[in-house]
Amino acid sequence: MKIDIFSIGPLTIHGYGLMIGIGIVFCILLGTKRAKKRGMSEDAVVDIAIWGVLIGFLGAKLLYILVEFDRFLVNPRAVLGSEGFVVYGGIIAGVFAAIVYCRIKKLRFLSYFDLVVPSIALAQGFGRIGCFLAGCCYGRPTHSFLGVTFPQHSLAPAGVKLLPTQLFSSLGDFVIMGILLWYAKRAKQEGDVAILYMILYSVGRFGIEFLRNDDRGGFLIFTTSQWISIGIVLFAVLLRYFLHRQPAKAPAGNVS
Repeated sequence: MKIDIFSIGPLTIHGYGLMIGIGIVFCILLGTKRAKKRGMSEDAVVDIAIWGVLIGFLGAKLLYILVEFDRFLVNPRAVLGSEGFVVYGGIIAGVFAAIVYCRIKKLRFLSYFDLVVPSIALAQGFGRIGCFLAGCCYGRPTHSFLGVTFPQHSLAPAGVKLLPTQLFSSLGDFVIMGILLWYAKRAKQEGDVAILYMILYSVGRFGIEFLRNDDRGGFLIFTTSQWISIGIVLFAVLLRYFLHRQPAKAPAGNVS
């Protein structure tokens, strides 16, 4: 774990921000490469990525505020100025931004959603490495050989062996990316790749939540993210049912 990677004078490069930046760059590179192969707009992919990131960060912070609303009422500045984000808020807000963009540009949203979801999973994989470097999103205490001890000044409790749930999530995101790239060559219906992403990510996130030990809010027996995961899986199943009842719209290409 390394919170700060290096410093040049007053400029400090933080591990979390660096990994987010790398993820965004590779997200755009993969998306534009696949768009070119499919005869789709590379500029649209870049625009969707930029707007998705900007609006996504706002959505991630907004959901964090809602999760930490009691603390926000007591000390709004502390919550707004913290490093806290909720990934689901970013995903939902980013998708909304993409929908609006596609409507304005008169593009088929589902085709572009199919195109970019492997890139989203790739970016999330790098983002979770950033979480590991910063110490956020940490796991439960463990005596397992997998346990990791975080240093002082990390967001995770120092001096205690914790499950590296950030790395579990990162590995899962990279695996999801690989599955989506493989499936993209075989999908028969527009929207199927996006639906598979929603299901795979939500199931993985639901499971990893049982291993995490940071405070992220909840209701009854599940965390906020687990309830959102359940909702997204149900939505994805219903969407697939609806789409497959309609006349088939082939994906905009069948290359990875």
